[in-house]
Amino acid sequence: MAGNTFGQLFRLTTFGESHGNAIGGIVDGCPAGVSIDEVFIQKQLDRRKPGQSSISTSRKESDEVQIISGVFEGKSTGAPIAFLMKNEDVKSEDYAHLRDSFRPSHADFTYQNKYGHRDHRGGGRSSARETACRVAGGAIAQLLLNQVNIEFNAFVSAVGIHQLQKPYAELDFDQIEKNPVRCPDPELAVEMQSYIETLRDQGDTCGGIITLIISNVPIGLGEPVFDRLEADLAKAMLSINAVKGFEIGSGFSGTKMTGTEHNDPFEIKFGKTGTSSNFSGGIQGGISNGEPIILNVAFKPVATIMQKQQSVNKSGENVIIEGKGRHDPCVVPRAVPIVEAMAALVIADHFLRNNSVRLDQLRS
Repeated sequence: MAGNTFGQLFRLTTFGESHGNAIGGIVDGCPAGVSIDEVFIQKQLDRRKPGQSSISTSRKESDEVQIISGVFEGKSTGAPIAFLMKNEDVKSEDYAHLRDSFRPSHADFTYQNKYGHRDHRGGGRSSARETACRVAGGAIAQLLLNQVNIEFNAFVSAVGIHQLQKPYAELDFDQIEKNPVRCPDPELAVEMQSYIETLRDQGDTCGGIITLIISNVPIGLGEPVFDRLEADLAKAMLSINAVKGFEIGSGFSGTKMTGTEHNDPFEIKFGKTGTSSNFSGGIQGGISNGEPIILNVAFKPVATIMQKQQSVNKSGENVIIEGKGRHDPCVVPRAVPIVEAMAALVIADHFLRNNSVRLDQLRS
């Protein structure tokens, strides 16, 4: 199975399955001398882990990270940083009825046909359990980027039909972690939570949107033509389980605007060149322009529902299956740190790549 490594200079390789002994990863390319704050890494993992609230799966995983190489006396050595997290609360028997049947809108059918063999216990490698490794690797990327004050703030901006209307400049990011939905609008968060709980009680699920603001990004990140910054961000986000849509800046709404309305005029702000609007979403010509990078990531409804569904089995027979076990009625709240992590991996990779572009910058 190929495709388990992400990035060029700053690279993350992940391994492990949902019901295996452990999951983990290797970060290669992290410069020496970065302070590796394990408390911060664990905090990020705690934001993603299951069992956080009534609107997430009841599976209990501590996701306690163990760093086993690449760090000495609290700093990166330049060697590969390997980390491991044990799987503690597996209930493989919940998936016995899926050994020969394919769940609608899951990876069961495609994995079976591509590989001729699959791990039916929670989806194996296709499980969102793997994203814990991304969060750990992305946290290391964030620790690198902390040195240049690049900040990542993701939040839930929509759950089903309930959508945030306030512009991001009016939001209080301190509110994000004060409710289980991770929406910075407290009143809307209550509506979102009620909606998720209602669907959960009905054995149904929903999707939503996560908005990410990346602040203090220096000018110049991005490698045209095929490694445009927004292209790599799009690949990162679309690689996350259940993601079906990506837009940056004005996104699809920009198609309804004229060029006069959409262009971002340049102006001098605080002695530096900037733009008076940001429909570009902080990226022009595939290169960061110094404005905040603003993107939206759309998640589909969770595919496992606690209702009977039509399907087929490996013998080509029609069957009826029903979801069992422990599942999220909406993955969006737990996906907030995943979106931040994948963005951090992209920005860290391009930050390192950009440092090799100009000789005069190296000499300064």
